Amino acid sequence: MGLFFTPLNPPLSNWRGKTVWLVGASSGIGEAAAAALHAAGARVVVSARRADALAGFAQAHAGSVAVPLDVSDDAAVRRAAVQVLALGPLDCVVYCSGIYTPTRAFALDAADAIRHMDVNYNGALRVLAAVLPDMLAQGKGHISLVSSVAGYRGLTNGLVYGPTKAALTHLAEGLYLDLHEKGLGVSVINPGFVETPATAVNDFAMPALISAAQAAQHMLRGWAGGDFEIHFPKRFTRWMQLLRVLPDRWYFALVRKFTQ
Repeated sequence: MGLFFTPLNPPLSNWRGKTVWLVGASSGIGEAAAAALHAAGARVVVSARRADALAGFAQAHAGSVAVPLDVSDDAAVRRAAVQVLALGPLDCVVYCSGIYTPTRAFALDAADAIRHMDVNYNGALRVLAAVLPDMLAQGKGHISLVSSVAGYRGLTNGLVYGPTKAALTHLAEGLYLDLHEKGLGVSVINPGFVETPATAVNDFAMPALISAAQAAQHMLRGWAGGDFEIHFPKRFTRWMQLLRVLPDRWYFALVRKFTQ
């Protein structure tokens, strides 16, 4: 019985004095999560390409640190990690960087698809490679990757975005298997529709749409519960999880019916 109810990760509910590095925190879910963690007492380090937005966040949130960063630049990621790790033990790293362009197969642009993979997935690998040695040496900490329910199965308009999120989820699962026994927690965040600059490009009604601030509160509750997968809002994401187990014939028919 305990096997099914024991938290998969050490619960994270007391953030006071903890250092959290949020990569991709200039807007959307990343910025909202940084604000929520700051309010909970964490020292937040915010990174993204937009130095002006980061400076504004740091000015509005006393004690936070802005470290501008392009996640597609190997050397820049390594330099940023050195700066962050110099602040002291890193308690949590949250990878939120992501781009989204609705894409169909008959309008596939290879360069754009590769750019999605470089920002949404390869950037996470760069950050992890830079911080994991120190986190393993300290024997504690938490890694959280912001993926999406769009990575569960193929979706219309998700041709280049969905695979990057599927890769992130797979990466989180592998990380958990390797790092759990080493004292590190790992979680994957799978939001449904969240009101952000990325989803603003959608030209359809988004079911169960929530604000970025609401998404951040879901994340804090998931971390406090020791969850591995933190998905929300559940009135939408549970249906998406159900679609994962449907036979292909049923799945394709349903997606075509509701998206075309």
